[in-house]
Amino acid sequence: MIRMILAFVLAAALGHYLTPALRQAAIRFGIVDRPDGKLKNHRAPVPYLGGVAIFLSFLLSLALTVEFQREVLGILLAGSIVVILGLVDDLGALSPPVKLAGQVVAILALIKASVTIKLEFLPAWAALPLSFLWLLSVTNAFNLIDIMDGLAVGVGLIAAVTLACVAAGSGRQVVATLLAGLAGSLAGFLRYNFEPARIYMGDTGSLFLGLMLGALAMNNSYTSKNLVASLSPVVILSVPLFDMLFVMFVRWRRGIPIMRGSPDHFALRLRKWRLTTRQTVGASYLATALLCGVGIALMLVDQRTALVLLGVTVSAALALGFYLKKIDMTL
Repeated sequence: MIRMILAFVLAAALGHYLTPALRQAAIRFGIVDRPDGKLKNHRAPVPYLGGVAIFLSFLLSLALTVEFQREVLGILLAGSIVVILGLVDDLGALSPPVKLAGQVVAILALIKASVTIKLEFLPAWAALPLSFLWLLSVTNAFNLIDIMDGLAVGVGLIAAVTLACVAAGSGRQVVATLLAGLAGSLAGFLRYNFEPARIYMGDTGSLFLGLMLGALAMNNSYTSKNLVASLSPVVILSVPLFDMLFVMFVRWRRGIPIMRGSPDHFALRLRKWRLTTRQTVGASYLATALLCGVGIALMLVDQRTALVLLGVTVSAALALGFYLKKIDMTL
């Protein structure tokens, strides 16, 4: 517990210090996100490099709090790969296929370091492809949801704190410390990313955040009470996963490429409806907290109750998706 607290405090302090320094560096070298009148509607250019601040504060906090075992080194190597990948992409030099290839390399590094789904009832031939699909999905889900000031960072912070508590409760101290460091780095950065954002984390941060949460969520313990609880990480991270699936479905129905940007995200639809940016982000935080509560509840109840909870959650998500799809996004 002491290491967890130390990792969180160190990462938060480093994030609070490094973020404005990297903001000034981004402005100096012209590394900014400029409005385009389409998907990017902020009033003035906003500097990138926030993801570098998140990564550095996370990495430096671990130097004093974690023993560098094989799995930890694999996680840090994979995280470094996507940070470099995201940084190059933020500079506008990567095509989508190359970006995807880089993610695949990072995920294979995790799998090589034995950071995979480990469930007794799941055979090895199924665990490896399922681990790959999970990591790729969560990584890109956080990349997609990073479309509004403070949204992805705050959702990631709530999820990281929840997963850290789960890890600590199940005796996985190394995983808990890594998650606490990640939560601290996000907390230190969020002050500068909340509306009106003074800096964005860019693909550097969103890819790193997604990969870390995906890897650490599946490297946890959930099924001591029932097997349905193996889906707890899906529920805990379901806000970005819901957005990814919703966007893919809407774009498919509209007959446009899934990888093409469009204003179909749930957050943009809520804002188009009647909510302000802060209200939309706040609602997303509340939804994440509630779903984290459901994810923990799945771990504590019997299998029948867990199935009921899961069924209610899925039904609510489908109903929300049906309602959001009806919102007219034309200008």
